[in-house]
Amino acid sequence: MLYFSRWKTLLIWCVIAISTLVAAPNFFSNDQLAKLPAWFPAKKVTLGLDLQGGSHIMLKIEPADIVKERLETIVGDVRNVLRQANFRYTGLTGTGQQIQVRITDVAQLAAARTALQPLLQPVSSGTFGGTIEEVTLEDAGEGLLRLDLTDAGIAYRLSGAVNQSIEVVRRRVDELGTTEPLIQRQGDDRIIVQVPGLQDPQRLKGLLNQTAKLSFHMVDTSVPVQEAVNGRPPAASEVLYSTDDPPVPYLVERQALVSGENLVDAQASFNQQNNEPVVTFRFDARGAQRFAQATQQNVGRPFAIVLDDQVISAPVIREPIIGGSGQISGNFSVEGANDLAVLLRAGALPATLTVVEERTVGPGLGADSIRAGVVASVIGAIAVAGFMFAFYGFFGLLANIALAANIIMILAVLSLIGSTLTLPGIAGIVLTMGMAVDSNVLIYERIREEVKSGRSLLPAIDSGFKRAFGTIVDANLTTLIAAVVLFYLGSGPVRGFAVTLAVGIVTTVFTAFTFTSWMFAMWVRRARPKQLPKGIRTGIFDGRGLPFMSIRKYTFALAAALSIASVIGFTGVGMNFGIDFRGGSIIELKARQGDADIGDIRARLDQLNLGEVQAQGFGSTQDVLVRVQAQDGGENAEQSALQRIRNDLEQDYEFRRVEVVGPAVSSELSFTATLGVGVALLFILIYIWVRFEWQFAVGAIIATMHDVILTMGLFVLTGIEFNLTSIAAILTIVGYSLNDTVVVYDRMRENLRRYKKMPLSELIDISINQTLSRTVLTSLTTMIALSALYIFGGEVIRSFTFAMLFGVAVGTFSSIYIAAPVLIAFRLRSDAFGTNEGAVSPGTSIAGSKRRT
Repeated sequence: MLYFSRWKTLLIWCVIAISTLVAAPNFFSNDQLAKLPAWFPAKKVTLGLDLQGGSHIMLKIEPADIVKERLETIVGDVRNVLRQANFRYTGLTGTGQQIQVRITDVAQLAAARTALQPLLQPVSSGTFGGTIEEVTLEDAGEGLLRLDLTDAGIAYRLSGAVNQSIEVVRRRVDELGTTEPLIQRQGDDRIIVQVPGLQDPQRLKGLLNQTAKLSFHMVDTSVPVQEAVNGRPPAASEVLYSTDDPPVPYLVERQALVSGENLVDAQASFNQQNNEPVVTFRFDARGAQRFAQATQQNVGRPFAIVLDDQVISAPVIREPIIGGSGQISGNFSVEGANDLAVLLRAGALPATLTVVEERTVGPGLGADSIRAGVVASVIGAIAVAGFMFAFYGFFGLLANIALAANIIMILAVLSLIGSTLTLPGIAGIVLTMGMAVDSNVLIYERIREEVKSGRSLLPAIDSGFKRAFGTIVDANLTTLIAAVVLFYLGSGPVRGFAVTLAVGIVTTVFTAFTFTSWMFAMWVRRARPKQLPKGIRTGIFDGRGLPFMSIRKYTFALAAALSIASVIGFTGVGMNFGIDFRGGSIIELKARQGDADIGDIRARLDQLNLGEVQAQGFGSTQDVLVRVQAQDGGENAEQSALQRIRNDLEQDYEFRRVEVVGPAVSSELSFTATLGVGVALLFILIYIWVRFEWQFAVGAIIATMHDVILTMGLFVLTGIEFNLTSIAAILTIVGYSLNDTVVVYDRMRENLRRYKKMPLSELIDISINQTLSRTVLTSLTTMIALSALYIFGGEVIRSFTFAMLFGVAVGTFSSIYIAAPVLIAFRLRSDAFGTNEGAVSPGTSIAGSKRRT
C-alpha cells in the first residue's frame, strides 16, 4: 500500500490538477473569467433557484381538452362523411369519449359503416413499428352507430400534445431572453419549467398559462347580439366576450376565416396615427390568400380577432387586405403587446396548461442564501479542520489536505456534469466534510491499533490501510444507496442534495484512501519515522473496557418507550406537515418600508376568505411568513388565491419567496416520500445481508427504523414543519446511521472470526470499545459541520439541519445500544464466520482481545 510507482503518482496528481482547473471558474466572477485566456475553462456550477432567484413551475396538460378537441374533430369528420355520401342521419352528438349517430334509413346502414371506416384507421405508436387503435365503431341496433375513443388513443394524443407543448413552452421562454432555462417532461402529462434569475415570475406564468389559439371570425349580424345572449344563438354562431372591462359580448361565426397556424411572424409595434401599442402580424402564402379572399368578400362587415375564446378587437373591414399582413389593436400596454407577439410567434398550445406547483425565489433572497451558504461552509470547514488538527496533529494535517482536495473534486464533478447546486446541495457538501473525516479516522485508528499490538510503524501503516478499506467501502455504500434513492424518487432541491451527497461519497473514497495513502508513502519515504507522531490524542477510550451490553435491557426499554411515544404522538397529535404534503401556499414577505405589521396582514388576508391563514414573523422585524391552506377547487383555485394575495399586499411588501403546491402534487409527494424511505431500507437490507449475515441485516434495519421513528417523534414534539427537505434529512440519517452501524458490525465480524469461543455479549463489548474512538470523533466532526450550517445557513434549511443533528446523535446511540444487542437476541452464531486456530476461550477478557492471532 505504501509503494507508488511514478505513473500512479502522476495519475493521482493529474486527477487533482485537472479537478483544480475545472473547479477554478467557481472562484471567479463572470467579468474576471472574461479576461482570462481562451483555454481557461469557463464552465461553473449552476446555481439553483434558491441561490440566485427565479421560478420553478410545474405545468399539467389538461387531458379533458385533448378529449374534447378530438371529440369535436371526429364529430365534424362524421358529419362531412355522411353529408358527402348523402346519407340521411339524425342525433349526431358527442359526449365523454363516445360519438353516436342514427342512420334514418336502415338500408343504408352497411354503406354508412363502410364510409366511416377511414376514420377508424390505426395510428403508429412509434414503438417498434406498432400501431394503436384510436377509434372503434359499434352497431347498437336500429340504425344507431357508436364511435368510441379508446384509452390508448387518448394516451397517444396526450403524449403528442405534451411533446408539442414542450416545444411551444421552450419557444415562449426563449423569447424572454432568459439564460439556461430548464424545460423537461415529467411523467405522462406534466412539464417542468425552471428559469433561473427571472425578475418577473408573474409574467412567465402569464405567458405559459395562455393557450394562444388565434383565429379570425366574421361577426354574425343576422340577429342582435343581446337577443343571442338572452336566447339561443344561431347554430353556426356563438357568443364570445371581449377583454374589455366590463366585457362586451359579440356574436361570431364558429367557422374561422384564418387560424393562427398560418402566422409566420408577429411583432410589437406602434400605431402611426395615435402612437398606441399594437401587434403587427404576417401570414404565410396560404394564410395570406385565404385572408385576402375573406376580406374581399366581406367589405363593410366587422370581423373578430379571437385569442383563446376572447375577442381582442372587432374592426370593420374597410377594404380588402391583400398583402398578407395586418395589425391587432386592443388597448395594449407596451409589455402586453410584446407578450402577445411572443405568444403568437411561439405558436398555440394544443391544450390548456395548468400550474400545479410553483416555487419562486426573489433575487434578493437568493443573494442572502448564497451568502449564508458560503459563510456556513467556510465556518464548518475551518471548525472541522481545527478539530482534526487538534486531535491528530500531523495526521490531522494530512486529513485536512485530503478534505480540501475532496471539496475541490466535488466542485469539479458538479461543474462537469452540469449539476445544479441548491441550498440543500450546500448542506450535502457540509455533511460530506464531516463524513469524509470518518474514512481518515478509520485509517488512523486502525494504524494506531496495529502499533499498539506490537507491530513496527511501517507494517502497521500498511496493514491499517488494508484493514480499513473494506470498512470504508461498506460504510459509504450504504449512504450511497440512500443518495441514489433520493435522486430517483426526489425532485428539485432534494435531487440536488442527492447528487452532491453521491458525488461527495465517491470523491471521499478516492481522497481518503488513494490520496491519503500517497501522502503517507511520501512521509514515510522522506521522514523515515520510527513511531507515531505525538499529536495523536485519541487514546482516551483505550483500556476503558466499558460494559455496554450489561445495560442493554435498560437501553432497549428506553428506546422502546421513546419509539412507542413517537408512534402515539404521530398517530394522535400528528406532524406539522408543510405544503409539500397537504397542498397550499407559503409566501415569504419583506416590508418595503419600516417593520412588518403582522396583525394588519392577518386582517387583510382574512377578508379574502381563503380559509386558514397563518402569518408569523421570522428573521428580522421586516420579514413575515404567510401560510395559506389548500383551496377547494384544485390547482386553478390555488393560483387564483395567490393572485388575490399579490393584489392585496404587493404594494406594501416584497414577495421574496413563493411556494404553491396543488392537491394532486401533494398527494404524489406523500406517496413518493413513503416509497423512498421504504425502497432505501429494502436495498440497504439486501446489501448488508449479502455482505454479512441475516442477523446483521435485521439488526441494522431495526436500529435504522428506531432512528427514523425517533426523528419523526422529534417533528411531533417540536412542531417543526415536515416538508420535502425533511425526507432528504431522514434518508441522510438512514445513511449515516447505517454507516456507523456497519463500522461496528465490520469489527464484530472480524472478532467473530478471531475469537470463536468468546461469549457474544463480551465480544460485542470488545468490538464497540475498539471502534469507540472512531465513533465519537466521527459524530463530533459531523455535528460540528452541521452546527455551522444550522447556526449560519439561514432559515430555509434550519429545520433540515436540526433534524440531521438529532439524527446523528440518535444514530450513534442506536449503532451501540440497538444494532449490537439485536445480534444477541437473534442468537448470532460465531461458527458462521469460519475457524481460526487462534481462537480464545470464553473466559478471555476485553484486554486480552488485543492479542494477535
